[in-house]
Parts: sequence; structure tokens; C-alpha cells
Amino acid sequence: METFVTLVALLAMVAPGAFLIHRLNNQHDERIAAFHYSRSRPAARGPAPSAPQQVRGRRRTRAQGK
Repeated sequence: METFVTLVALLAMVAPGAFLIHRLNNQHDERIAAFHYSRSRPAARGPAPSAPQQVRGRRRTRAQGK
């Protein structure tokens, strides 16, 4: 009988905790759904560049640098 009472008491504590966690997860999911983080930027198209981009404008040579 003592084991049965312990089991009932344990379930009585776990059930509200599980319900609370479920409600908090739903609230968190709704909050995330309100902000479209992944949709704010356009998707990158094509492969990534293999070499670094050159700086635009004139290149400085030794003759110009003196």
C-alpha cells in the first residue's frame, strides 16, 4: 500500500510539471514564429567565391608610392 501511495504522489507531481513544460514550449514556439529570422535576408545564390575579392579602384605600384 505504501508503494502505491508513493507512486500516486510521484505522478501527482510529475503531471503538473509536464503540463507546465508543455505550455512553456508552446509559448516559446509562438514567440519564435512571430519573428521570421531566416526570411529577413535573401538567400545566397551560387557557390562561394574561391579567391578573395580584389579591392576596387587603383592599385598602388612602387612608382606611385614614392
